[in-house]
Amino acid sequence: MASLISGAFWAATAERAVRTAAQTLLAALGLTAADVLEADWGQSLALAGSAALLAVLTAISASGTGDGPGLTETVRARR
Repeated sequence: MASLISGAFWAATAERAVRTAAQTLLAALGLTAADVLEADWGQSLALAGSAALLAVLTAISASGTGDGPGLTETVRARR
């Protein structure tokens, strides 16, 4: 079971949140790819931040199911 006080759990969760935010930001900006300079950066960043928050909440809610922040992941302690 993943421990919410484990450094490995939070490192994996942070990595997942950053990855999700980056993917969401690129997708949101890709929708306005015709003119990126005119894209609504505020909405795009808000969407990316919301997606990152949801990734963290998903990791916390799944923390009792395995050894990592996901349902099928195993977090290895750093050496």
